[in-house]
Amino acid sequence: MSNDFDPNGVGVKNGNVFGLPYSEEESDIVVIPVPWDVTASYGKGAAEGPSAILEASTQIDYFHPEIDKPWEVKMCLSEISSEWKQINNNLGAKSIDYVDYLEQGNTELTNKYQSVLDEINEASFVLKELVKQKVNSLLNNNKKVGLLGGEHSTALSLIEALSEKYDDFGVLQIDAHADLRKAYEGFTYSHASIFYNAIQLPQITSLVQVGIRDICEEEVSLINKDDRIHTFYNHHLSQLKFGGKNWKLICEDIVSKLPQNVYISFDIDGLLPYYCPNTGTPVPGGLEFDEAIYLLNVLKQSGKNIIGFDLCEVAPDSQTEWDANVGARMLWQLMLLLK
Repeated sequence: MSNDFDPNGVGVKNGNVFGLPYSEEESDIVVIPVPWDVTASYGKGAAEGPSAILEASTQIDYFHPEIDKPWEVKMCLSEISSEWKQINNNLGAKSIDYVDYLEQGNTELTNKYQSVLDEINEASFVLKELVKQKVNSLLNNNKKVGLLGGEHSTALSLIEALSEKYDDFGVLQIDAHADLRKAYEGFTYSHASIFYNAIQLPQITSLVQVGIRDICEEEVSLINKDDRIHTFYNHHLSQLKFGGKNWKLICEDIVSKLPQNVYISFDIDGLLPYYCPNTGTPVPGGLEFDEAIYLLNVLKQSGKNIIGFDLCEVAPDSQTEWDANVGARMLWQLMLLLK
């Protein structure tokens, strides 16, 4: 650690998350930012999430109730790709026009819109493969890896890479949506299809979904047919809490559905909307910030092996840093889970 790093001083905007003094080469934990929200079907902005979280991250204080001197954990955020942000912005404008065409009730694609769909699907695949290459390089250098979106579809690259490293693992998904739609709106790698795509991997032996409250019949049917999927719907969690069951017991039940190796997928819309109101598809209801942290701590204390994570769908507000502020604090918690 640099001798001039002061964990009690002003956060220094040195280009690394939280102002920590570690390069990617030095770090044991590396998070890959993916500025992508091309398939976002309601609100755009998640592509700016990594930059906004990086900017807000130096406002945190370094104390952690469970970890002594957490600033000594060697962590970093990889460089944010300006090239892919530019590609995102170009294709994002086309996708807005394409989705608007669908929302007008059109079911047959003209040549123009078929071309747009093909272009977006191809770019999404290329991005997935490039990020996967980066993940594999880090894993081969014995780094622990997280991913910072961007929309939720970006997590597939990390999940696929981990499926090549681990014979079996489970996923803890905190989310307002099940994300089990097949090629939603024609997008093969839609934000709403991340876990439909992920569960095609035989290495995923359990998908535990928490906070789900916006879901279609097709997804419910898939949940009911696939015994790997355990969905803790938000309405049911509320019924349990209102009926007097304490959150500790609920969390222990959730964690019991997971195998030894666990990947965490955290869509920020899994929280109550006042935490990140600018996320792309906000839904009333959800978890308190502290409830989510408690669940993650129960997972950690269970002795299960946390193999990676993603944090997605943080979209900054142009007037304040509130969404990014919350996102940075959740990222801090998630990165330290990999310690």
